Amino acid sequence: MKLAVVILNWNGLKLLETFLPSVVKYSDGHDVYVIDNASTDPSVSFIEQHYPTVKCLKLTHNIGYTGGYNEGLKRINADVFCLLNSDVEVTENWLNPIINTFESKMNTAIIQPKILDYNHKNSFEYAGAAGGFIDQLGYPYCRGRIFNAIEEDHGQYNNEDDIFWASGACLCIRAQAFESLGGFDSRFFSHMEEIDLCWRAQNKGMTVSYVGQSTVYHVGGASLDVSNPKKTYLNFRNSLYTLVKNTHQPLFIIVCLRMLLDGIAGIRFLFQLTPKHTLAIINAHGSFYKSLPGLLQFRRQHPTRKAHSLLPSIVWSHFVLNIKNFNKL
Repeated sequence: MKLAVVILNWNGLKLLETFLPSVVKYSDGHDVYVIDNASTDPSVSFIEQHYPTVKCLKLTHNIGYTGGYNEGLKRINADVFCLLNSDVEVTENWLNPIINTFESKMNTAIIQPKILDYNHKNSFEYAGAAGGFIDQLGYPYCRGRIFNAIEEDHGQYNNEDDIFWASGACLCIRAQAFESLGGFDSRFFSHMEEIDLCWRAQNKGMTVSYVGQSTVYHVGGASLDVSNPKKTYLNFRNSLYTLVKNTHQPLFIIVCLRMLLDGIAGIRFLFQLTPKHTLAIINAHGSFYKSLPGLLQFRRQHPTRKAHSLLPSIVWSHFVLNIKNFNKL
């Protein structure tokens, strides 16, 4: 099986200096690529000078996470793409369990390893932890992370299991599956595009898996910090995009409930004296309304949709029932 490790970069020189060494060291026998999203810093010259074995694919302008990977992966010949954030430290033999699972389970199209926090290595990392799920309203959560409640790693998720979505911080996907799905939805630009991809894959009968025998460490927030209103905007907008495109449930009811909860979140930001985040939610809804005709067209063109969640509301479970641990859901 031919696997390519593919890192998307935009002005990430310092991240490449820190994390590329572990990728090169522990990906021996596999091609490593960097897709450069038209960086203006010395990223490309750094790679060419210090890591000549790493293949650098240069794009002419920054087209985000979705566009960058969609364009760059067209130029890579491999059976499996391992999409890796530039702020991820990998570990020895991290790829072997992933390859073994792909070879033994032919219906598995997408795999995520265990993702721990680079700065607190005994804790799971927010973006993916031990594999993602969503509730019936489309709100995401993870094994090891519910909203901002992060679990410590005690080996409780060292298993291999099916999940609903794999984190874009480290997402391994069969090239054939990526192509058949049409890649990422470029409307997303960044954030939650991996949830949409995984949801579409499952609507086509593919399986998404977590392999706990493989471990990576993720910094998180290197491109957009959680305090940045743009992150709030993208998360709220793209979550609605994903829900409309893929949910099997009555759309009008689900979207109305989401609008209500998003409004409550906006009011909460006001009470926290962060009105820029409230404005970001309003702008996210405005962008969603403009995109709604195209999203509904996709929904009509892809009528096969499978049930995605048994949990009615992670918001209720966490904020009302005070559940902070995945295993207590």
